[in-house]
Amino acid sequence: MSTIWVYPGQGAQKVNMLHDLPEHHLVQHYLERACVALQRDVLTLDQPEALGSTEAVQLCLYLAGYISSAILLDAQVQPEYVAGLSIGAWTAAAVAGVFSFEDGLKLVSLRGRLMQEAYPAGYGMTAIINADKSEVSHWVAEVYQKMGNIYIANFNVANQIVISGSEMAMQQVVDIAKLKGAMAKKLNVSVPSHCELLNAQALHLAQAMNPIGLSPAKFKYLSGTSARLIYGVAHIKEDLIFNMCRSIDWESTVQAAWERGVRLQIEVLPGSILTGLARKVFKEGSVLSFQTTRTDSLIVAMQKENAESNS
Repeated sequence: MSTIWVYPGQGAQKVNMLHDLPEHHLVQHYLERACVALQRDVLTLDQPEALGSTEAVQLCLYLAGYISSAILLDAQVQPEYVAGLSIGAWTAAAVAGVFSFEDGLKLVSLRGRLMQEAYPAGYGMTAIINADKSEVSHWVAEVYQKMGNIYIANFNVANQIVISGSEMAMQQVVDIAKLKGAMAKKLNVSVPSHCELLNAQALHLAQAMNPIGLSPAKFKYLSGTSARLIYGVAHIKEDLIFNMCRSIDWESTVQAAWERGVRLQIEVLPGSILTGLARKVFKEGSVLSFQTTRTDSLIVAMQKENAESNS
């Protein structure tokens, strides 16, 4: 038995998420380092107007996830596995030591800017609920043939499929879904992530990442895109760069963790979206979120899991 730390993607952000980080000496330490690395006051990023920017959202998610992980690591507990959904994968890789905290910040900043500048308006993502993969795929294909710019983006759980593309095309799919008895929820994401519309931006990011020194991951890195363990820095680099333009299979990622013996999932800050998505798979395990669980309780749960895995 073992533990996985999971890192959420866009949609988990909230106002004041950096201001609301727990009281711990590492919080100020990393916020100050972030201000120096980015040459800006990062505490302005979690304000309502700023969170309209994809760059600001992704930086906030990276900072909250990295700092909450650092607090747990400071208590001498660590995971066997890490995995992240979309931008969360970048945080997972940084926590695993693939690149430095500062290098991760700069790359995430660039990633967010590239995505935002490519699609400043008229695009986004929508969750289709209470419809299965085959149904949604059929509806998306039907609309794509008529107007293009619509794709399957995320397989979150069996009955929650996320689509990505233009607002007009997504609305066409939503209309069909509602006629068929499904529901739809527009996500708090302003760009068409996880589809070929971001191919060019991924290639630009690849060039920017070439000079960055990378190290082997010290925790097992489970890809949210392929739901496979990825070894070697070159393969992790490729997974990170292109996850913006590839569909996410989070349902299979959670299942893969369970099949590898993971019995405790901890979702780092912010939110508890991934905690909810894992409950069906982890019926006989434990799923906890940093957001809703006392830090000392998380540490005790990890110590207990580690003790059982070593016994």
